[in-house]
Amino acid sequence: MAPGHLSVREMREDERPMVLEMLKAGVKDTENRVALHALTRPPALLLLAAASSGLRFVLASFALALLLPVFLAVAAVKLGLRARWGSLPPPGGLGGPWVAVRGSGDVCGVLALAPGTNAGDGARVTRLSVSRWHRRRGVGRRLLAFAEARARAWAGGMGEPRARLVVPVAVAAWGVAGMLEGCGYQAEGGWGCMGYPLVREFSKDL
Repeated sequence: MAPGHLSVREMREDERPMVLEMLKAGVKDTENRVALHALTRPPALLLLAAASSGLRFVLASFALALLLPVFLAVAAVKLGLRARWGSLPPPGGLGGPWVAVRGSGDVCGVLALAPGTNAGDGARVTRLSVSRWHRRRGVGRRLLAFAEARARAWAGGMGEPRARLVVPVAVAAWGVAGMLEGCGYQAEGGWGCMGYPLVREFSKDL
């Protein structure tokens, strides 16, 4: 196999530690931007100001009263993202997890899929991460194409009314969002806090 060739296969058990590190590194790359986005929304700023004002009556240090709520809020956002995306889910109805592998044997990306909650929801990407050393080299698009093929096959085998793939993306991951839009995906909601999105969901009928 040529060194530059890129293939996708199921993850081997001995690759689990390496894949976990890749997922954690991917979360770290976006968690600070997500925290900054979340904590600079007007409701969050008001809550932080109120918490700081209350702490000023308890703590002797004005600086500590100002910084402690910010520190705790940032930590909560980071822990939430790491718990959600920094680990490997158990194998679901669509198999996997899968890894993208270069011809040289380097594991450079990871993908996990799961069925949607309701009939007709299609399949969901639950993990999609590319090693920082292999980004902008087509790995993400290759994993996405593989995910679409798996979603089509699963929908046909299950008698689903349509083949569909949903990809959640952190609001600060602009590069991933741009790749999805370039592949025909459309933003259709997501989830967040206090009315402000932290994660957008992109979907595509296949």
